[in-house]
Amino acid sequence: MSTLLVIAGPPGAGKSTVSSIASSRLSPSVLIRGDAFFRFLDQGAQKPWLPEAKDQNQTVIRASGAAAGQFAQGGYEAVFDGVMGPWFLPTFFEATGLNELHYAVLLPSVERCVQNVTTREGNRDDELGTRFMHEQFERARIDARHLIVEPRGTPEEVATSILSRYHQGAFACRARDVA
Repeated sequence: MSTLLVIAGPPGAGKSTVSSIASSRLSPSVLIRGDAFFRFLDQGAQKPWLPEAKDQNQTVIRASGAAAGQFAQGGYEAVFDGVMGPWFLPTFFEATGLNELHYAVLLPSVERCVQNVTTREGNRDDELGTRFMHEQFERARIDARHLIVEPRGTPEEVATSILSRYHQGAFACRARDVA
């Protein structure tokens, strides 16, 4: 069985770019974009950062976790890219069916995240939501070994650093660690 590397952080943290690079350096690999699961929602979807979206978000997190777990169990080095705060990790982890996963959180400054979100092509996120989600990550109790605060260097260098730590087991956690 292969493993699952979750690269998380608020909107605009650089997750998608770094995850794509990381996945391209593993083989066989699969890149799972967590945001894609929210796009499956059709009528009645709520903005995920709103309190009334709690049940919706739990369903999406379980679905994305199940998919990620199936790929890892199928022999792929699975890289999951998403706004996977530690508050979602127990639900996601359980849905994967795995005994272990690797959790890395990119946490640049809020201003960098806002700049990245507001200047990206096809911008779907707004500044208010980005600031709100960044604050949630800052306030969350995330073990320092999972955090990459103010990532330095190019996305390629950040991906190299993450993969090095991933191969060393630095981001590994078991279900009991996230409960």
